[in-house]
Amino acid sequence: MELESGSPEETEAIGAALAAELETGDLVTVSGELGAGKTTLVRGACRALGVEGPVTSPTYTVGNRYTGRVPVSHLDLYRFQGFSSAEWGDLEPYFDEAIAFVEWPEAAGDGLPDATIEVRLRHASPERRLVSLAGAEESLLERVRRRVDPGPRHRDDDRDGGSRP
Repeated sequence: MELESGSPEETEAIGAALAAELETGDLVTVSGELGAGKTTLVRGACRALGVEGPVTSPTYTVGNRYTGRVPVSHLDLYRFQGFSSAEWGDLEPYFDEAIAFVEWPEAAGDGLPDATIEVRLRHASPERRLVSLAGAEESLLERVRRRVDPGPRHRDDDRDGGSRP
């Protein structure tokens, strides 16, 4: 499924729609180019999950744990080039009894648990982003699509005259 965002607020709304369908134990991987909006999407999800404080990229701290209605973990693996057993031991607690968001998951290779949803953001233009969501559970993706605020356009709508179900 592919969504389009024209602003940070729209990207946050997509994150919020995603968060509304997540449960403790879910893992969301968030990939994309530098500046594509990965942390912005995670911030929107965190807000929807009740996180009130700052939500920033944990590039240099590797992970943040936030308190909301459920615990939320936010990891950034940008500086990793794979995992050793010791490094995984340091990261594993972030996945315990939380909803986890992992930016730059490709750095982990096969070291992460299976993702519930894989998100990929990319630049469509300097102002627009394309947000692709993939997952094994099609009904989950459809529920997210239905929750997306009318601001972000659903790319598939172009084929049916722009109407939304």
